[in-house]
Amino acid sequence: MDLLPTSDSANFSTATTFGDQNNTTDECPPAEFKDWQSTVVPAYMLLISVLGIGMNGFVLMVFCLHKKACTVAEIYLSNLAAADFFLMAWLPLWAAYAINRYDWPFSHYLCSLFSLPINMNTYCSIYFLVLISIDRYIALVHPLSHKGISRTKFAKLGCLLVWGFGLLLSIPTLMYRKVSYFPQYNRSLCFLNYSDIKEEFLFEGMQNTFGLIIPICIISYCTLIIIHSLNNQLIERSNSQKTEQKATTLVLVVLLAFVICWVPHHVVKILETLKRADVLKGCSIIANLQICRTISMYLALFNSVLNPILYVIVGKNFREKVRGLFKQWSINRTMTVRTTSTDSNLLRSVKPEVNSI
Repeated sequence: MDLLPTSDSANFSTATTFGDQNNTTDECPPAEFKDWQSTVVPAYMLLISVLGIGMNGFVLMVFCLHKKACTVAEIYLSNLAAADFFLMAWLPLWAAYAINRYDWPFSHYLCSLFSLPINMNTYCSIYFLVLISIDRYIALVHPLSHKGISRTKFAKLGCLLVWGFGLLLSIPTLMYRKVSYFPQYNRSLCFLNYSDIKEEFLFEGMQNTFGLIIPICIISYCTLIIIHSLNNQLIERSNSQKTEQKATTLVLVVLLAFVICWVPHHVVKILETLKRADVLKGCSIIANLQICRTISMYLALFNSVLNPILYVIVGKNFREKVRGLFKQWSINRTMTVRTTSTDSNLLRSVKPEVNSI
C-alpha cells in the first residue's frame, strides 16, 4: 500500500510522475516531467500539511486537556487524530522532494523512513476504525455487556496493539526502500526495490489482506448491524441511549469519509498489481493508472484534514468538550487576573505602612 513507486513498476505518477520503468520502450515512452509537478503538488502538500497539523493538533488538545476523562470512542478517535497528525507532520519532507523535481536530496537512511508515516497512517487508521466499529456494535447491540467490555484500559491496550501492528505491516517499506540513480530520468529516486516480482506480490498480498480486506469486512459487518439496530430502536430512548446514538452518528460519518477517500487508492493499487502481472496491458491503461494514482493519493491525504472538520460539524459531544475547555480556560484566566489584582492591592496597602515606619 505504499504510495510511492516500486522497483518493477517504477510508476512515479504519485511521487515522481514519471513513466513505468518496464514500459520505457518506443511504444510506451516514459512520461515527461511537468513544471506543475514541482509547483502545484508541493503547494498542495504544504497546504494540507498546515491545515492537518493545526486541526488534528486542536483535536488532540481538546481530548487531552479536557477535565473529563475520554470515553472509549474518544480514545479511539484521539488515536486516529494522532495518526493523521503524524502523517501531516511528515508531508513537508515529501513537498521538499517534489520541489527538488523528485531528485532525492536526502540520505539513504531517510529514504527508508520516507513513506513510513504514510503506511502507518493507512494501517493504523483503518484498524482504529475497526475498534470504533466494534465498540459501537457492542454499545448498541449488546448494551448490557458494554460497560464490562469497553473499559478504557482495554481501549488503550487495543490502540497500543494497533500501533504495533501498523509498524509490523510497514516493515517492507523499511527493508526494501532505497535510493538509486536512473539515467533515463537523470535523477536519484527513492523507491521500493523488491528483489523479484514474487516477493513483491507476497508483500503486496499480505498488506492488502491484513491492511484492507479483513478490516473492511469487519467494519462492513459491524456497520450493517449498527444501522439495522438504529432503525429498529424506539423513538423514546434513555439518556444513555441518546448519547450512544450521537457517538455512533459521528463514527458512521467518519467511516463513510474514510471509505470515500481511501477506497479509490486501494482500487488503483490492485489494478497496478494486475498491470505488473501483465493482466492489464496497453499504453492508455498505463497512462490512466498514473492519473488515477495521483488523484487517489491526493484524495487519501485529504482524509486527514477532513476528519477534524467532521468532529466539529457532526460531533455534538466533541463541540460540548470544546465549549467546556474554553469555559475552563476562561475561569482559570479570570481567577489568575483576580489573584494578580488582589496581590497588587495588598502591596499598595502595605507600602504606606512601610513608609510611615
